[in-house]
Amino acid sequence: MSELKLVIFDCDGVMFDSKSANKMYYNQILSALGHPPMNDEELEYVHIHNVMESVRYILRHYPGDIDKAEKYRADLDYQPFLQYMNMEPDLVEFLEFLTPRYDRAISTNRTTTMRDILDIFDLSRHFGKVVTAFDVERPKPYPDALHDILGHFGRKVDEAIYIGDSTVDREHCNSVGMKMIAFKNEALDAEYHVKSFMEIARLPIFSRSNK
Repeated sequence: MSELKLVIFDCDGVMFDSKSANKMYYNQILSALGHPPMNDEELEYVHIHNVMESVRYILRHYPGDIDKAEKYRADLDYQPFLQYMNMEPDLVEFLEFLTPRYDRAISTNRTTTMRDILDIFDLSRHFGKVVTAFDVERPKPYPDALHDILGHFGRKVDEAIYIGDSTVDREHCNSVGMKMIAFKNEALDAEYHVKSFMEIARLPIFSRSNK
């Protein structure tokens, strides 16, 4: 691997423990249409897929309600759900560690909520590029977002690494041949496995690039 120059983050399950927020959000949509809440398997699905795929999935048994759900979702304010999002305690410390030596970006399957989240948690200033599922023709796990980010910074694949927590993230990295750090998921196929952000700072790839 060349000298590391670019660190790309996933949002949900990495920067934030957002499973509770996702649960409340999608159950609100189901409730508004008179359907029962998600089961555990559905919750795992929506946690790693984009909102369009997630709505279709949780309403797969009620196909006639999918358009209604999309219209309801479009008008649903995400602000009340932010209280259920918990930012990783050492995220800001890690971002400050990366600055200014490394470029920093986000590739996420979130859509319109991503920039609001960054603003509310005062994180926007830390990232030079943010790519959501609405910013590319094909969202994760397709390579479009990573190509966009690499092109923005003028970096090669082997100068970048992705921090993710799901099989979708692994497929995303595989789509361009990028190495990956698995965050709090030891079962995930990845080049590195960590349980905290500052543990990443001690990985050999960062030691080499800081010499």
